[in-house]
Amino acid sequence: MNYKLLLPTYRNRYVFVKNTLEELAQKHRFKQGLSLGTGEGDYDRMLAQYCDQLTACDINEADVAFAKKLNSDVANIEYRVENALELSFADDSFDLLISVEVIEHVGQPARMMEEIGRVLKPGGVAIITFPSVDFPFTYDPINRILAGVNGKKISQGAYAFGHEYLIDQREFRKWVRKEALVALKDRNLSGYLVGLVEMYWTGMIQSLLKANSDNLPGQEEKKISLRPTTKEPILASVTDALLWLDQSLFGKASHSVGKGFLLQKEA
Repeated sequence: MNYKLLLPTYRNRYVFVKNTLEELAQKHRFKQGLSLGTGEGDYDRMLAQYCDQLTACDINEADVAFAKKLNSDVANIEYRVENALELSFADDSFDLLISVEVIEHVGQPARMMEEIGRVLKPGGVAIITFPSVDFPFTYDPINRILAGVNGKKISQGAYAFGHEYLIDQREFRKWVRKEALVALKDRNLSGYLVGLVEMYWTGMIQSLLKANSDNLPGQEEKKISLRPTTKEPILASVTDALLWLDQSLFGKASHSVGKGFLLQKEA
């Protein structure tokens, strides 16, 4: 099963992307989609339902190989190894682009946004999520305190998962405007309650069991690791109930574990 769908922050991102695509699909179907930073390919089967052709790419060759095998029965997915900072695609190639928790790994987030703006067709849309620098205190109290004392950080909590930096949504909006993109929708993804439930342990589990725990190219495969399958776990409904409560209580708070944006390139 795709065990990740039991984790509130992961499932929240997945549901945000899926619900946004369902809303968009009511108006039209996309011809060319790009899954930028596909990782292990666990979104691609769902994404492929909303476009005629989906190109899924990642800088990590091992992840691309696994994703290709995982979704080998889906005819309209093509897998490629690509660098998000130097995409090989022509200008105006895609009318749909999805990038989930990637921009915080590339080292030059503004440059990645340039590439997104370049390959997206005029009028095309992008769905992007990222971990927020304005995370709740309940999610990572140690790094929140350190930020106010000496600016240092530990590689756990908000800075687990290979996160050397987090994204400031104010900076993100500047990158968006620079690339002639317009924010049609933004949403807080996981507030104080989800932060409390996931405090520290998810990062530790990933570092121990995820095949590519730092989400970086060239990592050696762990001898014991967990890879997702295409089956949704039965207990995902319990996670959904937690997400509903968290969104009801903290959906409009100034702090959230992550942010989700729907962008459109100006025609």
